[in-house]
Amino acid sequence: MTSPLRGDVLLTGFVLAVPVFLLGLRGELTAQEVVHRLLWCLAAGWAVVAVVRFASTPPPTPKPPAEAGSALGDPAPESTPTA
Repeated sequence: MTSPLRGDVLLTGFVLAVPVFLLGLRGELTAQEVVHRLLWCLAAGWAVVAVVRFASTPPPTPKPPAEAGSALGDPAPESTPTA
């Protein structure tokens, strides 16, 4: 699980919040609207980082199957040398 206060999450949330800051500076959004939308930017940053981390994680490698003899407790068959 990705923490919402990781550096990459905060950086992504800040990048997503740049337009919100600019709209607040232009006066098109009130301070209350800016703060409310900043929380949504943080949530969107968390979602983006979680999806990217999930997509970039390689799938687990399958374990090789155990030999049939070793599962029953029988010793492994000896190999016979060929001449």
